[in-house]
Amino acid sequence: MSRYDDLVAEALARVKEIMPWDLSRSLAAGSKPILLDVREPAEFAMLRIPGSINVPRGVLEQSCEWDYDETVPELAAGREQEIVVICRSGNRSVLAADMMQRMGFANVVSLKTGVRGWNDFEQLLVDAAGNRVDGDSAAEQLAPHLRPEQRKPKVS
Repeated sequence: MSRYDDLVAEALARVKEIMPWDLSRSLAAGSKPILLDVREPAEFAMLRIPGSINVPRGVLEQSCEWDYDETVPELAAGREQEIVVICRSGNRSVLAADMMQRMGFANVVSLKTGVRGWNDFEQLLVDAAGNRVDGDSAAEQLAPHLRPEQRKPKVS
């Protein structure tokens, strides 16, 4: 049986990752990849990398194909387009990039460390209205917030 961390590790063997400074440098040089944020809509609304689009992980496969309610034309037509997949920490994006590769996307990478790493590298994040989000505020929003019942039980 595979666990979440196992699935991520397996995907990492097949997916190329880039660091936040690599993406920042590429964007500054004029590169225009599709910045695909696979977090949930509420996460995306709080803060995001400017210019990114939101396609939640749960509808990714349909969003990449024509003739579905979830179709995102930019993705369905973008199998040769440069795509950087983004999430909070870099795990969901690795899984999403792996799936996209399986679907025939030729130039897809995952942003290692995700939006948290982007913020740690002191790059611009904006909210749903396009307003700059303060780095400290972003760090708080991006920190894990586990409830006690979500923690693994301790074995006595």
